Amino acid sequence: MTTPTRAPAPAPAPTRAGAPATGRAPGSALRRTALYATLVALALVFLLPLLWMVITSLKTYTGAQQIPPTWLPDPISGYGYEQILNNSANPVLRWFANSMLAATAHALLVVATASMAAYALARMRFRGRGVLFALIVGTLFIPPTSLIIPNFLIVDELNWIDTLSVVIVPGAASAFGVFFLRQFFLSLPRELEEAAVLDGANQWQIFWKVVLPLSRPALATLAVLSFLTNWNDFLWPIFVLFSPETLTLPPGLGLLQGSYVTDYPVIMAGAVLASVPVLILFVLAQRHIIQGVSRSGLKG
Repeated sequence: MTTPTRAPAPAPAPTRAGAPATGRAPGSALRRTALYATLVALALVFLLPLLWMVITSLKTYTGAQQIPPTWLPDPISGYGYEQILNNSANPVLRWFANSMLAATAHALLVVATASMAAYALARMRFRGRGVLFALIVGTLFIPPTSLIIPNFLIVDELNWIDTLSVVIVPGAASAFGVFFLRQFFLSLPRELEEAAVLDGANQWQIFWKVVLPLSRPALATLAVLSFLTNWNDFLWPIFVLFSPETLTLPPGLGLLQGSYVTDYPVIMAGAVLASVPVLILFVLAQRHIIQGVSRSGLKG
């Protein structure tokens, strides 16, 4: 009995002269290298100011005034942090706590109001829905500075001047938040809500138990954006907050600037303190931010 013979292996396909054996195009490695070099250069452009801020906060007063400036602090000093943490005239830690409370409460209010309004505009049928949505979106084109005086008169009538309520409640009805969440809600499949209706769920139960759990990326994105907007707000607080005990961090750090001299280590130490919550928040929520923006139709 004859043994079966193995079929000969197919001959390798001819390659172009100079092409790698793996079949990868000669220019692919060069393009990848150029892409990585560009990304590294862009990362350095964005990280260098942050790095310079941290380094300057660790210098002494005379070290920060040196010309030409030096990159490495010599010696490393905690002078800037000692000044902002042990200064009774400028209670930076109190300002930090006020900013955390105001930004967190503001973000929660924005998410609560915007989610309910966006759900009504995305899922409920009522007369004038399109006109109402157009009016809400149209308010995005009004310059915020033109609303300072009307808002000031309103909060003055409510006796909110020089209280944290004045930086928490105004702006909680976010037109951008309504637009952003409405776009996300429109991308959710209606079949899930129809199934909930068949199970006997009412409109509120559908919103609370079906829509909101599916919208966590968009809600997290809006919460982060609202937190950052309130955290970095400088113009409105300087109009409505006066006493050192109620100041938030951005206008409070402005008081660290002297009239005739600039204490760079102290200012940079305050800036580092203000940047820490923002960086931590972004690192923790970046996955949700990417998902929320990609599904809401707001891709750049």
